[in-house]
Amino acid sequence: MHLENNIETLYHRYWLNNYAAPNLTLIRGEGEKVWDDRGHQYLDFTSGIATTSIGHCHPKLVAAIGGQIEKIIHVSNLFRNETQARLAEALVEKIAPGRVFFCNSGTEASETLLKLSRLFGAKKKGTNPFKVIVSSNAFHGRTFGGMSATPQPKIQKSFKPLLPNFPVAKFNDSDSFAALIDRDTAAILIEPIQGEGGIHVATREFLQDLRTLCTDNGILLLMDEVQSGMGRTGAFLAHEIAGITPDAIGLAKGLGGGFPIGAVWISDTCADLFTPGSHGSTFGGNPLGCAAALAVLQTIDEENLLSRVRRLSAPWIEQLNELKKRHELIVEVRGRGFLVGLELKENPGDLRNLLQQVGLLTVAASGNVLRLLPPLTVSEASLRKSIQTLDTALTAYSETKAAKP
Repeated sequence: MHLENNIETLYHRYWLNNYAAPNLTLIRGEGEKVWDDRGHQYLDFTSGIATTSIGHCHPKLVAAIGGQIEKIIHVSNLFRNETQARLAEALVEKIAPGRVFFCNSGTEASETLLKLSRLFGAKKKGTNPFKVIVSSNAFHGRTFGGMSATPQPKIQKSFKPLLPNFPVAKFNDSDSFAALIDRDTAAILIEPIQGEGGIHVATREFLQDLRTLCTDNGILLLMDEVQSGMGRTGAFLAHEIAGITPDAIGLAKGLGGGFPIGAVWISDTCADLFTPGSHGSTFGGNPLGCAAALAVLQTIDEENLLSRVRRLSAPWIEQLNELKKRHELIVEVRGRGFLVGLELKENPGDLRNLLQQVGLLTVAASGNVLRLLPPLTVSEASLRKSIQTLDTALTAYSETKAAKP
């Protein structure tokens, strides 16, 4: 007897309808592969939406979580715990001098960045010094602060009025950001690669211009690396390509390799704005989450995953561009490393379903974009298979469309 019917019934009866109803029950994963309750195998190029960074059930991650469970799971931030201290040290060593706050998710990381901007703005002179300039197509989460900083109607609708003071500039246009800066501006909040917004890649020059703008105007540069960080682009953090250092960086998703954890690195120049009682998280930085994140960082280093992503992603992206030449449905291939989007002429829903039927799991993004997010550990054979599977599905899609009267 398969689990599917029973599980589907439970979902239909008890699950809140804030997500589209899933049509697949996954029960096991290993590396970039997952299996459903019928024994069918799939290539998982969703990676839990850029979260299972070192693949499903990596031995080092399993050992770290299992070992920590036998010691202690949770202590709160009323007490020190060893894994939190070591993870904070590891992140600071990888990024730059500063301090780290731990939370549970990407949107909590965004909230922390926004609270930092408020603390910073409160010390500035101005009539209402709390403006945070954000970008078109941005996505910073679904809490009220995150939604307010996300100028997408599909995210904001039904929840207005939202928080004020989030003027919107044009992505990759530093002049449009400069035009919005005034005496009430506290910060610029930006993603170096927009994930949910459609895989739009910030240019090196744009990021450098934003750093200069923030420095010259005495405001903060806040970087949302929730999806683009943790090695996904072949650099530990995607903004590193510009050779700049932001004032604060939000992390989550791939940090825990699938275990929920978020973090915010804050530079020494503004870390002292947070004082006891100004912010907190009951579960943030718990021993179990930090043990998972430490295992991810160790695996990235020990298996040289950053150079591996750079080496394997370049020919894979070239092959995706070859598919674009053969299939009219593909408008553009965008991204870097293993954070790639195919912009399509039509909504990606039907193609996603076809891909699932032939064994490749993908995720959509705004602007008719199909996201491809393999883990950093994906094999060369699986990358080749993804190209073959895409080719097969794209051909079937075109034939089906052509056959319709």
